[in-house]
Amino acid sequence: MERYDYVIVGGGSAGSVLANRLSTDPGTSVLVLEAGRSDWAFDPLVHMPAALMFPSGNPLYDWAYESEPEPHMGGRRIAHARGKVLGGSSSINGMIFQRGNAGDYDKWARENEGMEQWDYAHCLPYFKRMETCTEGADAWRGGAGPLWLERGPASTPLFQAFLEATGQAGYPRTDDVNGYRQEGFAPFDRNVKQSRRWSASRAYLKPIRGRKNLHVRTLAMVTGLEMRGNRVVGVNYKQPGRGVRGVEAGEVILCGGAFNSPQLLQLAGIGDPETLRAAGVKPTIELPGVGQNLQDHLEVYLQHEAAQPVSIGPWLNYWLAPVIGADWLFRGKGVGASNHFEAGGFIRTNDEVEYPNLMFHFLPIAVRYDGSGDKIKHGYQVHIGPMNTDVRGDVTIRSNDPFEHPAIRFNYLSTENDRKEWVEVVRAARHILSQPAFAPFDGGELSPGPAVQTDEEILDWVARDAETALHPSCTAAMGTGEMSVVDPSNMRVHGTEGLRVVDASVFPSISNGNIYAPVMMVAEKAADLIAGDTPLAPENPPVYRAKQGMPLYPEGDPRNNAWDATTDIPSANEARA
Repeated sequence: MERYDYVIVGGGSAGSVLANRLSTDPGTSVLVLEAGRSDWAFDPLVHMPAALMFPSGNPLYDWAYESEPEPHMGGRRIAHARGKVLGGSSSINGMIFQRGNAGDYDKWARENEGMEQWDYAHCLPYFKRMETCTEGADAWRGGAGPLWLERGPASTPLFQAFLEATGQAGYPRTDDVNGYRQEGFAPFDRNVKQSRRWSASRAYLKPIRGRKNLHVRTLAMVTGLEMRGNRVVGVNYKQPGRGVRGVEAGEVILCGGAFNSPQLLQLAGIGDPETLRAAGVKPTIELPGVGQNLQDHLEVYLQHEAAQPVSIGPWLNYWLAPVIGADWLFRGKGVGASNHFEAGGFIRTNDEVEYPNLMFHFLPIAVRYDGSGDKIKHGYQVHIGPMNTDVRGDVTIRSNDPFEHPAIRFNYLSTENDRKEWVEVVRAARHILSQPAFAPFDGGELSPGPAVQTDEEILDWVARDAETALHPSCTAAMGTGEMSVVDPSNMRVHGTEGLRVVDASVFPSISNGNIYAPVMMVAEKAADLIAGDTPLAPENPPVYRAKQGMPLYPEGDPRNNAWDATTDIPSANEARA
């Protein structure tokens, strides 16, 4: 039987990082088993930035998960796309690169036992190691990493109106939401290089596919873990047209994401005994936290019709697809070369939160992720939703069949605080979109529409219309407490040997923003912990913390003279006042 030092289950975002870093030593053998297919270089639905809406729901690209009926959303099942291709969801996502707030990682260290080495100071060097930020390296940003980050131009009339309107609403600009100060509005970083999606596979796997000690197999669905006592010694997997095959491993690293990693743990008998028995699985190791603590970001699209021909709406006409494709393929230009999420920002919707709890994505078109929308020629929208929700869900296997999707329950809108913040979120977005900068373009609100005004009407609309922002996480959380699953010092699953987890499932709590960047950071740091390399030394540049009266810009920057540095950036409540 084949044997490898490391078998990585999942060639997605985290798996690509680990494959690269762990195979650096030519004496270490690494096998990556990816259940999806290859991200072929000639596939425009993967590599064209503007094609991002087409893979979702397509079984060639998307695992097409679906939640259980959500009790606080009228029993709706929420579709949840996950990448079914090398690079995982980084090969089908919106390419928005957001680290989250420094406070997210300080909260990891402060609120979870054993997480002292995961505060912002210890995470920052790994964020920097993975980046090539085209705006330039500094104390907060990296300049020589595999991940290429371009700043959106945000130069069209609608983007300029949006950024001007945020200032009119009382919110400041920031130079870089991933740098010194997250709070405020700015053009966004995106994973695009030379007009092509720069996925984890392109950044980390493609450059090193020639290494003789690295093997990557696609269409290889892992069906179970092989255990001897509490030690995992290998995996079984199946490829089309072949029976189940086994491979031995010195270490197995699960990188399947917040749904698949807990599913594989539960199939191996690792989890809550009662849950396992109900699914017909014999418990082997009791870990009640497996599959619990599921967190995500829910979002709505607040849409307006545009009164002038300034949006990209007409480009959705199918007969223009050849023109868009040719312009992108041969010139690297045109509407196909952008992910169109070129600007946005972060604010606090109330005075109690210490750092932003709302992220805006502005889009110069009124359309849903799947391409559907109101039949209007021109429009624009913001994607909005609470970032630090206290809603918790779970992922549990239904049976011992590895090909059956697990039951996924998010419990959206189930807490008083979540419902309160949703009302604040919608009112804050309306406040910005009603500013004078939009007056020349505003053809009226399409969604939710002027009939939705009261708190109850807003919540009813959210329950009817909201979709996931596709940020599932936290189902195999790091820590040393009773409900923790993964040891933060080495990424091993508690109570096991030879088994580790590295993906979004190990977050103790969700980050404030898109989760791709934090997943990559966790994988970079985990690679050092797994290989036994000395972790990067912590770095402590100042970061803006509104509640501590920090300057809006780094100390000494003359732009601070335009602001009272002892005054907080206004929350949404203060700005509206």
